[in-house]
Amino acid sequence: MMDDRRKLAQELDEIQTELKELEIRYEQYFAGLERREPYQDRQTRAPRLRQFTTRHIVWTDLKFRYQNMATRFMTYGQRWDRILRLIEEGKYERHTAKLKSAPRTKGTTTHSADQEANQLHRELSRARQAQGLTGQVPSKEKVASFLTAQREKIRDRYGDKPIQFSIDTSGAKPRIKVSLKK
Repeated sequence: MMDDRRKLAQELDEIQTELKELEIRYEQYFAGLERREPYQDRQTRAPRLRQFTTRHIVWTDLKFRYQNMATRFMTYGQRWDRILRLIEEGKYERHTAKLKSAPRTKGTTTHSADQEANQLHRELSRARQAQGLTGQVPSKEKVASFLTAQREKIRDRYGDKPIQFSIDTSGAKPRIKVSLKK
């Protein structure tokens, strides 16, 4: 009985991973990164998900998980079909702003961003020592890449609003906190 549950959970994990990959491929297609719609992948994923409709799932948590995935797949399918229809009608504008902007590389960070990363690295080291934490502090490069990634996420979500980084020591471990400047 427990082996059946484990096997079913593993199957659902695989399907969930496949659906996430399909979702990413469609988003890449809509953004113009993929040349062809991942239609074939979608057609092979649908029957695998549908096989569970006739299967009696005893465990409530796994049944809920399956129903959630099936609903999500159906919702995404409707969204994808709507966007495809808009593309055919010429009414869909691809979100290529991210593609047009020059990709940032490690060499394009500004001097002030390097200074900020160094300052936060020092503060993080001090905070870890103050809390008596042992172990390796993230490298300056890791801190700098984290800051760059966070800046991109904030820019994508909120535009070019000014942000600030600080060290938060309220938890078990000090961490870098990102907030919008007021």
